[in-house]
Amino acid sequence: MSKTLLAALAATVLSTMAVAAPLAVSAEPLDAAALDTIKSQFGRLMQLANKHDFEALHGMFWQSPSTLLVAKSAIPSEGNWAGFWGNEAVDQKLHDIGSSGPVVLEPDYSKLKVVGLTRDVAESYVPMTITVSYAGQDGTPRPFLMIINWLRVGEDWKVASEIILPVPPAPAAKG
Repeated sequence: MSKTLLAALAATVLSTMAVAAPLAVSAEPLDAAALDTIKSQFGRLMQLANKHDFEALHGMFWQSPSTLLVAKSAIPSEGNWAGFWGNEAVDQKLHDIGSSGPVVLEPDYSKLKVVGLTRDVAESYVPMTITVSYAGQDGTPRPFLMIINWLRVGEDWKVASEIILPVPPAPAAKG
């Protein structure tokens, strides 16, 4: 794994722990309706990604220079996987990936988990299969994990960070 990817993942884990630690003794900060809304937003995000609707995808993200997308890089100097910060970089990366050929995201909705971290921050996790021919990927469906941090902006839930991680193959059995 690249140092950039590890740093982004470590920062996300540490920030999540810092936010979640005070909540360990309190009740779930979000009610079922809010969690269902985020699940619905996740479904919409997947539909838009599979349709390559870049304009609508842009609207799903928090409009901030702190918005983060961790994805496959096509530029060797960035490493194999990298963090792309800010809406312009996120929009460009999504456009590059979506324009590279067929891209199909197939989340395992039975394993979609959404939790509230605060009244205004939530996190979702889901394993998925992604078929993509971007930056040396050969279009073979492969397993990934998608972790999204959601931020309440007014009445809406926006993607503050989307981390897409490839699942490495299982090690060969010894013996």
